This record gives sequence, C-alpha cells and structure tokens, in this order.
Amino acid sequence: MASATDPSPDCLDTPFLVGGLRVPNRIVLAPMSGVTDLPFRRRAERAGTGLTFAEMVASGELERDRTESIRRIRSEGSGLRAVQLVGRDPGTIGRATGRLVDEGVQIVDINMGCPAKKVTGGACGAALMTEPDRAARIVNAAVASARDAIVTVKMRLGWDRDNINAAELARQLVDAGAGMITVHGRTREQRYSGTIDAEAIAAVRAAVPDVPFIANGDVADRQDAQRLLLTTGADAVMIGRAHYGQPFLAAELLSNGRSPRQTDLQAYIADHYEAMLSEYGVVRGSRHARKHLGWYLDRFLPDTSIERRQSIMTAREPRQALENLAEAFAATPYKEAA
Repeated sequence: MASATDPSPDCLDTPFLVGGLRVPNRIVLAPMSGVTDLPFRRRAERAGTGLTFAEMVASGELERDRTESIRRIRSEGSGLRAVQLVGRDPGTIGRATGRLVDEGVQIVDINMGCPAKKVTGGACGAALMTEPDRAARIVNAAVASARDAIVTVKMRLGWDRDNINAAELARQLVDAGAGMITVHGRTREQRYSGTIDAEAIAAVRAAVPDVPFIANGDVADRQDAQRLLLTTGADAVMIGRAHYGQPFLAAELLSNGRSPRQTDLQAYIADHYEAMLSEYGVVRGSRHARKHLGWYLDRFLPDTSIERRQSIMTAREPRQALENLAEAFAATPYKEAA
C-alpha cells in the first residue's frame, strides 16, 4: 500500500488499514449529528467514500435501548460499520461498546472533540481533553468490551490555546488501547473559527506513529485534501461540513469518481429527499429534509428567490416539494463549481 506521504496525484485513492480492516481510500466522512444518518451515509458510500461514521450516539441512551439511538447505528451495504460514542463514564462506555459490537459495528469511535456546549456542558466531548486520566480509562473500558472491533478516538488540539495537549493525550490513549486517532486542527475554544493548524496536527501524528492517524479540518476540495494528507503525515483525511449539500463529495476527490453534477443533480436531490421520507416518515422526514434542501440550494442554486426557496422547504406534500424543486432548476441553472 502506498505511503501516506506519497506525493503522487492519486495519494487519496490508495487504501490503508485500521487494525486488520482495509479502508479502500483515504477519504473519511466525519460523524455529524443530524446529518450523517443512513440516507446520507448510503449516498456518501456510493460516491466512493472510504469510511463513513454514523451520527454520534450517547452511550447512556444506547444502553437504555432508546429507539432513536438504535436507528442511528443502523447500516446497509458492504462497507465498514463505524459509530461514534459520546459519554464520560467508563463503565457505561464499555457496555455501550459491547452493544455496538453485538450489532456488528467494527469501529467504535470515542468522541473527545465535540465543542458544542450541550456536550461539553456535561463534561463530555472536548471537555474530556481536560481529564486525560479519565479519557484513558474510557478507552481502556471500551477496548475491554470491543472484542475484534477497533476502538478509535477523535479529539481536538486541546481545550484552548493555553492548553494544547493533543500529542500527549493521543499517546496516552494509544497506550490505553486506542487503535486509531483523529485530530481536528482547532481547539475547543476556537470551535470552527479561524483556520486549522496543520503543523500542530503533524506533531500529534509524530507522537503516535504506531497507529493509523486521520487529520480533520478545512478540507473543501481535492487540493485541500491532498495538502492536509501530505503536510500532516496522516493516513487519511476526515471531512465534515464540506459534505453539506454534497454527500457525493468523494466522487469529486477521487481520481475515478463520477459526480452527479455530471449527470442529473435534480434527480439526485429528489432521490435523497425521498430516502429521508422513507427513513423517518413523511412528517418527520419533511422536517429533517429542510436543512439538506437548504444546503443543496445554497450550494447549487444560490440565486433562487426567497419565495421559491420557502416553497421547496416548507411544502406540506412531498409531490409539491419536488415540483417546486424542478421549477427552481428550470428557472436557475445550477452552479458548475463548488
């Protein structure tokens, strides 16, 4: 397999290993709450994404068999199954890991990077970076329940600029059994402001040369992905927000990909919309689809009038929403470039 530092143009196309699991290329879809549900992941996988993560699942809710948590871990197809857990109690994380493995999950990621106040307010997500010993106990508990599955961790550079500890923490977590580390190149304090620090990501990579490593942040196109891969020494790049309105992003990053831009984007959006209705039911699915329709319009039909936009996103009947979408495409040629 090609080296992660291979400067060839097809460096994104080569496979890498997570434990004994083969990932076919170096494009990874980030876990995003309310976004990377089954319909979204299915489309990302069809586009060629090497590894997709399901939405974050609260370990306590999974342990209690909450219906929504079970829905989030559902999967289809032949791709690797990867789910992210959030929580702070080692015992609960351990039991939730066991449940995921029972359901066929092959990669269990522990969230130590979410900057959202509703997560860090419960001393979870990025807040765990301020408690390295607890973080290590969490990983150890997950590994003890993982059997043949791989336990991974996603984190940030640190809590704030005065507390950059990702390299030390990553080393501690790998020693506790983590089989892969992902680092977003900002602190929790930054959230998504400013730009990532690729050099700081590279320093974390240097601290854990013995496990697969994924770099995350500020990737919008093929050039960004190649640059982040090569400057950090990472094995893969994880992409989150750039997928908004284009679940098919991998098709534009990989050398042999085929984007729906080149075929029928309107039909692609309609198919995604109908898949969300099928997944959640018409009422809930229509509400859930609004943000996705908004992202598609922002990206490809930014000149759509406010009135027409609202007619698409708030239509009571699916047929009307699709008719309004068709009218928007007829009225405004879609953007050819992201």
